[in-house]
Amino acid sequence: MSAPPNADLRSRRESVVREHMESENHHDFDTTIGTFSHPRYEIVPTGEVYDGEAAVRSYYEETRRAFPDQRNELVSLRHADDAVIVEFDLLGTHLGPLRSLPPTGRAFRARMTAFFIFEGEQIVSERVYFDQATIMRQLGVAHDPASAAGRISMLVSHPVTIGRAMLAAARARRAGG
Repeated sequence: MSAPPNADLRSRRESVVREHMESENHHDFDTTIGTFSHPRYEIVPTGEVYDGEAAVRSYYEETRRAFPDQRNELVSLRHADDAVIVEFDLLGTHLGPLRSLPPTGRAFRARMTAFFIFEGEQIVSERVYFDQATIMRQLGVAHDPASAAGRISMLVSHPVTIGRAMLAAARARRAGG
């Protein structure tokens, strides 16, 4: 007895996603590009969209120049009607420039979720969600907002907003007490 078409399609899609992720780990971007019918990345936290092969290859070059050992570790994989949803850890060491940020030499590990959107058996978009502040803290360029350094940084960066919040809190204390 053969598997139902839905189960068979899910299995093929899962294989494509695994090939995609593994080829990214080996920096075999020709294979990675081949998993798309039309290469497209949507990086949700930054609002960036890399649409088309040239843009996606540029994204690979920029991120691997900054993090030459960038790799992913699969945590879990789920299926939806038109997608494979992957939870993974992304790891890397900041050894090259990332736009205006010089290399810090620090490593990061961040939990992420990616939605691999499919048409048929090929990916039409990878949509990635993550907390950018987690990575920036691990690279040493941001502070935990609850720490002393984070509070000082917030005050220096946003004196008007923090001042207004402090005044509002003082008024609320006076009105309530």
